[in-house]
Amino acid sequence: MWIHEHKDWPNFIWDDKVLTYDLADIRHRQGHLLGRMEGLGFELKREANLTTLTNDVVNSSAIEGENLRSEEVRSSIARQLGMDIAGLVPASRDVEGIVEMMLNATQQFEIPLTKERLFDWHAALFPTGRSGMHRITVGAWRTAEAGPMQVVSGPIGNEKVHFEAPVAGKLDREMTTFLKWFDAKSKIDPVIRAGIAHLWFVTIHPFEDGNGRIARAIADMALARADGASNRYYSLSSQIESERKDYYEQLERQQRSNPDITGWIQWFLGCLGRSVSNADGTLQSVLFKAQLWEKINRQPVNERQRLVINRMLEDDFQGHMNTSKYAKLSKCSKDTALRDIQELKTRGVFVQNPSGGRSTSYRLPGELT
Repeated sequence: MWIHEHKDWPNFIWDDKVLTYDLADIRHRQGHLLGRMEGLGFELKREANLTTLTNDVVNSSAIEGENLRSEEVRSSIARQLGMDIAGLVPASRDVEGIVEMMLNATQQFEIPLTKERLFDWHAALFPTGRSGMHRITVGAWRTAEAGPMQVVSGPIGNEKVHFEAPVAGKLDREMTTFLKWFDAKSKIDPVIRAGIAHLWFVTIHPFEDGNGRIARAIADMALARADGASNRYYSLSSQIESERKDYYEQLERQQRSNPDITGWIQWFLGCLGRSVSNADGTLQSVLFKAQLWEKINRQPVNERQRLVINRMLEDDFQGHMNTSKYAKLSKCSKDTALRDIQELKTRGVFVQNPSGGRSTSYRLPGELT
């Protein structure tokens, strides 16, 4: 029996006593983080929000096995938020769509979540009407013709069914109940509501594809309501991605259980707490970037140098910088690249690594003097 087949579905219950400590700890961490952010200037808060949203979008897609280029995501978010930043690059339709969905969820968190809004999110995720090579129903609930909605693994003929969602004929009723609950006034702590909303939506699995990403957007929307702010400074999706195996195991365990979701909520709160704690790393990164650019802008660099430095500051940048890599990134000759690098080295923006000769490479300074 799946959880949605239980006679008490969807009347979830949980043990408040088990969750009290974790919930209080998260609330303390959230308050501490938001307090620290309030002490920063407008530009730093804006950069922290941009970095967090970028990480959220990239990692929510990575959980589903889709790798997005962070520079495309960052550029798309900046454009859609009306931010004037250097180094913007064109973004694909897929990137623009998931960014549009995430911003709609977090920046307009006070607006009711409706069926039509979810359909718009789904259409934004699949602008071509296809998931990979397969045409799917877009901007509407999945249909009976699509067959049963199952999460499976293993070779053909020996598949393991991890979960089977409610049949298509039940989706209107199931989603009407969910959406009414999501926007209703409640005495349930909003952080716990975020965990419930994520599990509930994933269980219904109302679309042919994209359910995981939409479920995490709904959770982010609920967390924005919990914080009472559209700016995001911690990324739940980034933490889920780092704990992906456990995440899926927790979901499957709950799907095979009953509406007592104490275990799921306890895991969700723990994961959320770790994401808030790890936001300190994001904050330190933002502060480092701000300090670095403050130093650089005393004597502005050229556009090639600015582009390369920005690329090196991105979280997914691999290795160190060398002449060939610089020339490729900035689309210039190796001679021009070497001159740019030597200038940055002289100014202390680049630090040469110990190895020399053909292995000569450079990094950004760990500490500014």
